[in-house]
Amino acid sequence: MILRIKPTYLNNIRAKGKSMTLYLIGLGLHDERDITLKGLDAIKACKKVYFETYTSKLNTAQHNMEKLYGKKITAIPRSFVEEDADKLLKEAKKEDVAVLIVGAPLAATTHIDLFLEAKKQKIPVEVIENSSVLTAIGITGLFLYKFGRTTTIPLNNEKITSPYDIVMANQKNKIHTLCLLDIQETSMMTAREGLDYLIKQGLKKETLVVACGALGAPDPEIKAGKAKDLVIKRFPQCIIVPADLHFKEEEALEAWKEK
Repeated sequence: MILRIKPTYLNNIRAKGKSMTLYLIGLGLHDERDITLKGLDAIKACKKVYFETYTSKLNTAQHNMEKLYGKKITAIPRSFVEEDADKLLKEAKKEDVAVLIVGAPLAATTHIDLFLEAKKQKIPVEVIENSSVLTAIGITGLFLYKFGRTTTIPLNNEKITSPYDIVMANQKNKIHTLCLLDIQETSMMTAREGLDYLIKQGLKKETLVVACGALGAPDPEIKAGKAKDLVIKRFPQCIIVPADLHFKEEEALEAWKEK
């Protein structure tokens, strides 16, 4: 027997009879299949579908997304969201518009600005959640409630000290630090580059760190070890600098150490 599920959410969208809506849709972390059923229904209901390409990257090609979602997708750079948001919002006043965002839709401040501006212009906004790096790091075994302020290490960092300062402040307070790594249109920072930056700023080479790649994939690349040694290959990548460890956290990190 084949179980047929009625697209209730999509029917609800069409039946609302309300103003056009701006949908901010999280895609998850790995590939086009991480979309939620709710997100997929919303995409199918939209006239325009944009894909924000600068916050992070999916491990798939855009044509794979278009094939699965059944919609033509327009990739947009940071400048479109930050500088040309009025164009997007003007469209959302006339027709349903979706913005596809890797990870969780409101994890980046740019998207919060877009959300708030739409609200100011009285454009209905619907946020459809998905997984985020902020929770996916739970696979390391480090307790999420023990993380402090998150920081981003930029590619051009010669005169920048704030990421290291945040790591040290969290260490002083005995809480872990998640270090996100800069992504530009044509390049993605590696964990090795991020660790070299921290070491140059003063992090001890023997410090225990965790490097993560391809979080959300069936086989993410995760390594725990000394800051001077770790190299990973899978993208996107991030770094965790743990503070004091609970014995269960110590046990978990042992599983990620190279033997």
